[in-house]
Amino acid sequence: MSSVIHLEQIFKSYYLGKQELQVLKGITLDINRNEYVALMGPSGSGKSTLMNILGCLDTPTSGSYQLNGKDVSRMHDDELAEVRNKEIGFVFQQFNLLPRLTAAENVALPLIYSGVGKKERMDRAVEVLHKVKLEDRMHHKPNELSGGQCQRVAIARALINNPSIILADEPTGNLDSKTSHEIMEMLGKIHAEGNTVILVTHEEDISGFAHRVVRLKDGLVETDRLNEKPTVILSGS
Repeated sequence: MSSVIHLEQIFKSYYLGKQELQVLKGITLDINRNEYVALMGPSGSGKSTLMNILGCLDTPTSGSYQLNGKDVSRMHDDELAEVRNKEIGFVFQQFNLLPRLTAAENVALPLIYSGVGKKERMDRAVEVLHKVKLEDRMHHKPNELSGGQCQRVAIARALINNPSIILADEPTGNLDSKTSHEIMEMLGKIHAEGNTVILVTHEEDISGFAHRVVRLKDGLVETDRLNEKPTVILSGS
């Protein structure tokens, strides 16, 4: 199995005046193509900082981050923005949809930055909205959608560029139990279709859907274990 992510001795520090706050203290981690990995850890463990580095939203203080064989740990902001747009599909707890745009327009947004023409953008947006079963809501704005529907729009937006990685940060944090299971079922199907899924969560039941669970503590990997019996939702259950 080929590695899509290789982290080698990743350190990350922040500075408060002259005082150094070391958040990540030497993370070495490989994530293979088509893995389904949950990142877990208590507040202050470093999981949010690690997620930002994995998502190319931040760079490490030292160490190497190879994404699809490219060293992204030393890239400048413009280069990182291009990598984010092409390689990483983000799903956030807060959905991060633009309120004045329809579902289809929100989904198509990343393609604008890729220079794709309007007709092709909308055709591709409609295609992925079908995939998340929201074709009948494509002309609705976020305030006309339920929380679960907004998250499905966000998932469709994450898929629009056929990214190497789906990075889901607490994707069920604002949803009720039934809707959470619907979203986790959708992420499971996306993984089954060949995508690499990285799930950041503090909820044990949500991490149970992943096939591998990496736990952080005090800026280090505490445990890295395969989940022998990942949760599977049967359609209609």
